[in-house]
Amino acid sequence: MKQHETRWKPGDTPLMEYPRPQLKRGQYEILNGYWDYAITKSAGEPSEWQGRILVPYSPECSLSGVGEILHPYEYLHYRRILYVRKPRRGRVLLNFEAVDQYAEVYVNGALAGRHMGGYSPFTFDITDLVSDGPNFLHVSVLDSTDSSYHSRGKQAQVRGGMFYSCQSGIWQTVWMEYVPDLYIRDLKITPDIDRKCVRLTIFPSRDAGKEATVSIIRRGRVILMRKMPTGEDISLPMESMELWTPESPSLYSLKVELGNDHVDSYFGMRKFSVGMDARGIRRFMLNNKPYFANGVLDQGYWPESLMTPPSDEAYICDIRTMKDLGFNMLRKHVKVEGRRWYYHCDRMGMLVWQDMVNGGSNYNMNLVRDMANILTVTQRHFSDCMNYKILGRESERGRREYRHELAGMLRELYNSTCICTWVPFNEGWGQFEAAHMADFIARRDPTRTVDHASGWYDEGAGDYFSIHNYFFPLRIEPKNRVVALTEFGGTTYPVSGHRSALKTYGYGLKVYSKKDLTRRYEHDVRREVLSQIKKGMSASVYTQLSDIEEEMNGLVTGDREVVKVEPERVRSINRQIITCFEHATT
Repeated sequence: MKQHETRWKPGDTPLMEYPRPQLKRGQYEILNGYWDYAITKSAGEPSEWQGRILVPYSPECSLSGVGEILHPYEYLHYRRILYVRKPRRGRVLLNFEAVDQYAEVYVNGALAGRHMGGYSPFTFDITDLVSDGPNFLHVSVLDSTDSSYHSRGKQAQVRGGMFYSCQSGIWQTVWMEYVPDLYIRDLKITPDIDRKCVRLTIFPSRDAGKEATVSIIRRGRVILMRKMPTGEDISLPMESMELWTPESPSLYSLKVELGNDHVDSYFGMRKFSVGMDARGIRRFMLNNKPYFANGVLDQGYWPESLMTPPSDEAYICDIRTMKDLGFNMLRKHVKVEGRRWYYHCDRMGMLVWQDMVNGGSNYNMNLVRDMANILTVTQRHFSDCMNYKILGRESERGRREYRHELAGMLRELYNSTCICTWVPFNEGWGQFEAAHMADFIARRDPTRTVDHASGWYDEGAGDYFSIHNYFFPLRIEPKNRVVALTEFGGTTYPVSGHRSALKTYGYGLKVYSKKDLTRRYEHDVRREVLSQIKKGMSASVYTQLSDIEEEMNGLVTGDREVVKVEPERVRSINRQIITCFEHATT
């Protein structure tokens, strides 16, 4: 079947936008473009190189120019010349937004560092390894995909149904930046609307006893400027606040200066919590008011580039299309995006439920799925603490790695205005100690809510009673947690001329027209959402944003060329959800 692609053509230098919008500085160089590559059976630098690969696209996808699968325990090698303007004073940092899965980085033959984890950014200080002018960069990558316990999301060596083509290696931006000897390593930004302040911590590269200068700017006007110490959590007053909501995504600019280092950032004043509505039912709250999170499952796949967007505009298009259809939330499903995606959600006004990437050794999907459905019907519980083997978590090392990567995700995305909920586990895939993980998250980030077990194997923890329902009549009742329908729908509509697989996969019904898919969406909303709001439902997630390979149950086609529903009718249905919720909570 013909490979259908999106309209975005990245050219020879793709994704050149600054990749870290909440800690932005001026002296940097994007290293995306053509690199040499080779796939070998050994870890050492290859004696021969196979050709060129377009970074940051994985070798498995067509945009990379390679189209070759990296098998477990094969080595994927990258090489390029690194031109450096080495400063007399200052440091040279080499940044990788994400490399799947295990990477070793060498500069001029010397090891710069190692990193495990296919979905997290990392940085190496290469100052002492480079000279002024040309240098040689070599990256060696291993990826076990689904043959080990490492985080993998929905990647599979044999794709099909709800599991998709695997990808390997560098799949997000690579970039280099120049910083002074004393520089701002990180910021932690915590809005507090109840106390009318924003709390800020500045983390320096080293303790030099210097104060930083902080400026908060709104609509081009400096509303606060002061000096503050580094390494301390300092409250900055925000007396006249403009609150962030999806309907009015107000953001404040933030400038921080420390010695010769200058960074730009931003934040939004908002609060996510759980509370009682006027009728005593527990609800999700935005800025201390009940708010219905009306969302879509978003897996972030593109036909020609898999998990890497073909362009920054592709990110924007998906968010804008869902907002235009009347949705206010995206559940980022078992994937961590590049940080620019969260920036666009921040500035455009889109709530995000953020999944942790699932891993674990082989788990019998039929057993896990069937047992979950039986438990749902019988309303019996299953302890994930006592069944590591069934859910693929026998490896203590794998459980330790999961906790480390979860803590890293919480830290890296903490400043994102849009993220309102953390989701550590989905449908029992590699789930373990979910109640403990809910506490693990809440201790590190008490400013957001937690859906501790999305869909299956509820341990009675976190802030949500989370339901996935595709097949059974749904009847809920008020709980001591917020009730959320975190997956429903899934109706299949394969659009002729816009499908990338002969086989078709979906949940339940298959339809063959835009009108019929719209009718089915209305039917599902009325049966599963509108009828349950008075009983406590406070969030819903429709499956899904786009078609992906065989799974053709998206609201848009995989190539993003066809919106598969009638937009005005879907907007009207979504307005009914919000109106119904407002009446039910007052």
